[in-house]
Amino acid sequence: MTDHALLLVNLGSPASTSVADVRSYLNQFLMDPYVIDLPWPVRRLLVSLILIKRPEQSAHAYASIWWADGSPLVVLGRRLQRAMTAQWTHGPVELAMRYGEPSIESTLVRLAAQGHKKVTLAPLYPQFADSTVTTVVEEAKRVVREKKLDVQFSILQPFYDQPEYLDALVASAAPYLQQDYDHLLLSFHGLPERHLTKIDPTGHHCFKSDNCCQNASPEVLATCYRAQCLRTASEFARLLGLPDGKWSVSFQSRLGRAKWIEPYTEARLDELAKSGVKKVLVMCPAFVADCIETLEEIGDRGKEQFREAGGEELVLVPCLNDDPQWAKALNALCERAPLAL
Repeated sequence: MTDHALLLVNLGSPASTSVADVRSYLNQFLMDPYVIDLPWPVRRLLVSLILIKRPEQSAHAYASIWWADGSPLVVLGRRLQRAMTAQWTHGPVELAMRYGEPSIESTLVRLAAQGHKKVTLAPLYPQFADSTVTTVVEEAKRVVREKKLDVQFSILQPFYDQPEYLDALVASAAPYLQQDYDHLLLSFHGLPERHLTKIDPTGHHCFKSDNCCQNASPEVLATCYRAQCLRTASEFARLLGLPDGKWSVSFQSRLGRAKWIEPYTEARLDELAKSGVKKVLVMCPAFVADCIETLEEIGDRGKEQFREAGGEELVLVPCLNDDPQWAKALNALCERAPLAL
């Protein structure tokens, strides 16, 4: 019997598009101290204020992209799970979400009850951030500790520059890049700048110069989300032979008034349209599966914004989703995931 399970973990989704389910999901998500890194009383007050109007707005957005068989993120996660089952030969492949269902806790408890003592934990985020990778790892550790599970982890590391991931990204985008287009925008999820500066291991590198990410040492690069995003983008462009000026990078999904990583995707779309770009392709390489941030934020609102600014066509390039080459690449990455100390 093989007893080494693979646990794929993504962000999560509301159970439905009802306002109540969206409010419950947003409360769990935003109250995570790795997401909103403020003291609990301040975070509770802020989230309570957000939950007055945001659930109804978000419920409408989810409803606009919801599929017949459920949340796109969860449906695509299940498809990837099935694709990975054909790749991973050591045991079962499970899917969990950091927020919502299926939860990390229920999945790990079930795996332990079935006798699986080894689990490769795979946070499905190419680039490192506390609000994605760290919170998944810490939640898994919490479950093992509090439930007293006899489980040992290997943990998939951020794979932003790994050849298997980059090759899969290039292959999945190739059919779209063979079309006529004016510009390719690589839109990554944004983060507040303080999320980067507070984990800068040197304490004096992040945002201290205009080209800080290009000059990041290996020590800084290991935890710098922005530098990793820029590395993914530059390697992707290099592999495709994209000339300078044909592509650019931006950051989306701002929340609140704090200073976030720039340039902002909204501003960049306006700039491109006003500079004469008529057809823009948009990829979202911080996501491995299409979700509300890609389908609604870029595919719907971004498209409308680009047209209103003078552009003609915005084409959203799908994420890796359950692409066979991506499943093969992910298996290779998980095979060499190091044992957690």
